[in-house]
Amino acid sequence: MESGSVTTPFGRRPMTLGMLASQVTSQKIEPGASIDKWKIYRALCEAKPLLDISDRALTVLNALLSFYPKGELAADDSLVVFPSNTQLSLRCHGMAEQTIRRHMAVLVAAGLVIRKDSPNGKRYARKSRNGEIREAFGFSLAPLLARACEIERLAAKVSADRLYIQTLKERLTLTRRDISKLVHAAISEELPGDWQAINGRFHDILDQLPRGAGAHAVASTLDLLDALRNEIVKRLEIQIKTENLSANGSQNERHIQITESESYLDSEVAVEAGTPELTAVNSPMIDPAIDGDAERPQPQARTNTASTIFPLSLVLQACPEVRSYGPAGTVRTWQELIAAGAVVSSMLQISPSAYKDACRIMGPQAASVVLACIFERSGTINSAGGYLRGLTRRAQRGEFAIGSMLMALARTRGPHDAHH
Repeated sequence: MESGSVTTPFGRRPMTLGMLASQVTSQKIEPGASIDKWKIYRALCEAKPLLDISDRALTVLNALLSFYPKGELAADDSLVVFPSNTQLSLRCHGMAEQTIRRHMAVLVAAGLVIRKDSPNGKRYARKSRNGEIREAFGFSLAPLLARACEIERLAAKVSADRLYIQTLKERLTLTRRDISKLVHAAISEELPGDWQAINGRFHDILDQLPRGAGAHAVASTLDLLDALRNEIVKRLEIQIKTENLSANGSQNERHIQITESESYLDSEVAVEAGTPELTAVNSPMIDPAIDGDAERPQPQARTNTASTIFPLSLVLQACPEVRSYGPAGTVRTWQELIAAGAVVSSMLQISPSAYKDACRIMGPQAASVVLACIFERSGTINSAGGYLRGLTRRAQRGEFAIGSMLMALARTRGPHDAHH
């Protein structure tokens, strides 16, 4: 290292080994080396997580680069810029001088800028008679040229890491979608197996993934979800092999055990032939009394399914939003309403246990009607799961009638909605 190549800071600022190392590195620039100043700046912006520099420090560096008159940092030129604090503040969009000094210290500590202080600490340049700069005091940008290859390598690493975690998150999203739809298909088809427990495992895995998780946490969660998806697919493959798919159309009608009566489709036709309003009001299951002083109905055994009490058209008139979540994007039968109920239950973040309790106590058809009503009013309900549990407890005590909720929603819809 040549004599006089080391510069120490003016005033009370101490000299450090890091500053010395930056100056030594800057002396190793190859003759004729050059790099576009804005290209290296963009690489720095990409690599900032690994260099431990902030956005505001990069703003100060941007201002320093703007004072360098040429487009390229070249080894054969003077790489020292000497703006005043006032000029720096203007090009840093009015940043306070004290703030500029603090971020400048960060750039020096990171080895991106070298202070070349004059004897009195002022920034200026001495020029020859022909106007060329002979010597300048201020901030040297030489470290950017000396470390260009390192900075570009760090930027490439950050970019590759970001692409890797983006790919992981895309795979995670696809796996989540696969599991959710496969489980809902199994539940709606009432295939053998504890699908609610599998759905619970699925949500437990997702709950363990923190917000802003890194690549390692996302990869671990993805491995667990991949294993769960493979397990689900194997179970479904076994089920497909054991069923006679040629009779799928007729067998599915009989296979869905989530209803409480095998004749509910006939009942639906019979009820829809009558007047929906009268059928609903005259049913003992839907006592319209909701006032606190009204006599509460006594608990009674469920002898009718929802399809024997309400026509499906009345449910869809009151809750049109649920139609889009049927198996084929619509709801035409009670089976499809039950399947749509399972889907919106997950969308409302209702726990599998709350959904299962509602089906067990109210009956699957009644539970799907309640879920359709909750989904219709989801914008005014803070906790859909807590609301459903409350209604389930009331239904268990014989204190809840679906009719009041359903008829209130139906009255808000016009005749056009009923036949839409």
